[in-house]
Formats: sequence, structure tokens, C-alpha cells
Amino acid sequence: MIKKVVTAIAGLTLTAGLVGSVSVPAGAQAGAATGTATGDAVQVAAPKPPKGARAVVQVSPNPTAKRGQEVTITGHCGGGTGLKAVIAGIDRERPVLENVRIIRDDPKGFLAKGTLSSRIGNGVGPVFVDCGGEAGVTLLVTHV
Repeated sequence: MIKKVVTAIAGLTLTAGLVGSVSVPAGAQAGAATGTATGDAVQVAAPKPPKGARAVVQVSPNPTAKRGQEVTITGHCGGGTGLKAVIAGIDRERPVLENVRIIRDDPKGFLAKGTLSSRIGNGVGPVFVDCGGEAGVTLLVTHV
């Protein structure tokens, strides 16, 4: 499972480099870009993430402020079968979140809760979700 999540996250990272907007001078040809023109800029529609990396995840509150604070993990599975797992951090021996509980595994809107580890410090760590065929990631910022 971890290998599939890491592979999907690599795809998300590559896709993230493609997402954004492009500025085109007024009167310039935008080529095949589609979007809406506002003044002298063209907003380019974000490409759809690759298959296997279409789940969407949010963590609230983010940034977190206290060790031991409970956080809520929400999102949707982007075509996956339902929330199977939440993995926070990269090192299994020092997880960012502990006591992660899946409350609702609905692929159209999942809900999980977890507690910020008492061993974490200031920093940024990934929160991955496995949605049965689709994966997603977000970053959790900690200020302790």
C-alpha cells in the first residue's frame, strides 16, 4: 500500500508543477491554452491529476498550534472506492498524527480525526490518504 501511495504522490508532485496561470501580453496568441482572459493575462485551466492521484484531502486546523491537538481530515476520493487509510509523515517510527480514526469512509466526502503527536516540533509534514485506487496528499504545518 505504501508503495502505491508514494507512486501516486510522485504523480501529484509532477502535476503540481504544471498547475498555475500563464501571463500573456495583450494581443498575443495563447495557442491551445483555454481559459478566461482578464486584462492582459490568460488563466489556464489546471490539468486533471493523473489516474491514481485524484483524491483530495484537507486538514483542519492547519496550521496547528499545540502538541496533542485533535485535527480533522476531510476530502473526497476522486473516483476511488472509499477512504482506506490516512498516513501522516514519512517515518513510521515518528508519525505526525497518532490515534487516526476513520469516522466516515464515503468516497464523495470522507471524514477522519487524529491527534497531533506529542513528539513533533515546528515544521511541515505530508498527510496522505489512500482511497482504494486513488491517493491524495496535503501538507500539515505545525507550530509548537
